[in-house]
Amino acid sequence: MSHVVRDAAGSAGEREVDSALLTVGVEEEFLLVDPATGAAAEAVEAVLAEVPPELRGQVQHEFQTSQIEIGSPPGLQLEALSHSLGILRSGLSGAAERAGYRMLAVGTGPAGPDDDHSPRIVDNPRFHRMIERYGNVSPGPGYNGMHVHVGIPGPDIGVEVLNHLRPWLPVLHAATTNSPFYNGRDTGYASWRSVLWNRWPPVGPTPWLESHAHYLTLVDELIDSGMLLDSGMLYWYARLSSHLPTVEIRIGDVCLTIDDAVLIAALIRGLVSAALEDIEAGRPALPIDHHMLVAAHWRAAHDGLEGLACDLFDGGTHPAWQLVRRLFERIGPHLERHGDLETVSYLLGRLHTHGTGAARQRSVFNRTGEMSQVIDYLAVQTRG
Repeated sequence: MSHVVRDAAGSAGEREVDSALLTVGVEEEFLLVDPATGAAAEAVEAVLAEVPPELRGQVQHEFQTSQIEIGSPPGLQLEALSHSLGILRSGLSGAAERAGYRMLAVGTGPAGPDDDHSPRIVDNPRFHRMIERYGNVSPGPGYNGMHVHVGIPGPDIGVEVLNHLRPWLPVLHAATTNSPFYNGRDTGYASWRSVLWNRWPPVGPTPWLESHAHYLTLVDELIDSGMLLDSGMLYWYARLSSHLPTVEIRIGDVCLTIDDAVLIAALIRGLVSAALEDIEAGRPALPIDHHMLVAAHWRAAHDGLEGLACDLFDGGTHPAWQLVRRLFERIGPHLERHGDLETVSYLLGRLHTHGTGAARQRSVFNRTGEMSQVIDYLAVQTRG
């Protein structure tokens, strides 16, 4: 099915968007830990040296020496995405073990160290400038997220898509929660990473955007203010990629399992496809007040899917899974168009049965009373 997407002025554009041909790619950040203590370890160089040559083009440093990042190639099929993430996760887990460490798919360090003994940042001039600019906002074992890229036909359409995504992102935020523990303690949050990550000034909900020109103006103003070093530091929960023809969704903790990551990627692609259809039909995005977006994302980070969620459409608060079901109904035709409906139905069922990564970690700890058992569980689930 082709969508003739309207341009920013509202006239029919020349470009046609086949919503069944929206590519999707995933970036994942992982924590490297000492196998004896589970604490974050300054291990990235040792692990990179053990990465198989055929994977090195898809692996890189992250901000701290306790982190490592992978990126899948963009593609159309969820099966291919799952295969790619499986090869990368397995390859890096093996590299970490050969180097004497373990790799965990977790939002932040469940077993420390505390902020006074944080792993060093990677020796990169840009990272050093970030520390000089922002000061003591980054200590900790490392904050590990997942970024999903969905292909779009151009930036003018992209900013409209970003507006349409805003009310749905807290639901996805809740589904990705995977960091309940920090420095050996239960934080009371499903995503403690979200709390720590929000110490960085540029982090937050995407503002309402009038046009691509408005988007660029906002970025320039934030750079001029000193809040951003450059456009790459635009840490809005959804943005236009600075180097790819995609919208980039960056709300979540890194997912515990490959299946969780594939599910979130599919849901995001479905939402982008639905947004393109709305734009074609002239249906406007729902303007949401900034303070309510902040509240909805706070609730998502706190409760995950095991509690309540803010409904940005009716202003109420409901069980989180009620909003997940509504999201699924909203994008069902778009999942079917991509060939994703059966897979997403199955994976959502598993998520409902087993809970988010945060819920699963807590289940292990409640059963065993040992953080070491949580670390073991994370390592096994990460590899896939």
